[in-house]
Amino acid sequence: MISSAESRYNQWVREHYRFLLRSAWALTGSRAIAEDVVQDCFTSAWRFRDQLRDPAMARAWLFQIMRRHAYRNLDPAQAAPQGDGQVEEEADPRAHALDEQLDVVKALSRIAPIHREVLVLYYFDDMPTALMAEALDIAPGTVLSRLARARDALKAALQAPPRPAAPETAASVIPLRKQTP
Repeated sequence: MISSAESRYNQWVREHYRFLLRSAWALTGSRAIAEDVVQDCFTSAWRFRDQLRDPAMARAWLFQIMRRHAYRNLDPAQAAPQGDGQVEEEADPRAHALDEQLDVVKALSRIAPIHREVLVLYYFDDMPTALMAEALDIAPGTVLSRLARARDALKAALQAPPRPAAPETAASVIPLRKQTP
């Protein structure tokens, strides 16, 4: 069966849009920016589709393109958590579970993007480390070491006390290693 370019493009979007949107949202912290990033990604990818060497690697290739667009759109002020950090008490026991999920999302926004992206790919998108290595253009061993460091950074971000909302000039990324005075 011969398919038109439009039908091939639509199939690509159907297969990869949700994955790219979740990843872009986790990297940028904003759904609106993530949607723009994914649209830019598909535009660039379609324009240069002949550069995709192996169709089986399309997801990793698209992630590379989306990642570049996400970092171009990343605003350092966005990395700071929004709101006052106060959570109202709820009678519903499901609210506690939701609060814990939101804490993880907030903590993800406070770690370095290099760590955030490996956690998102591994835990949110269930991407195998070999495919992550291809998507990030790094060695598989580097993926594993980044995952280990990212887990430590996320753990530190989850254990850190909530930051006050007022000072926007404070560093928005939890350092991996403790700073020595």
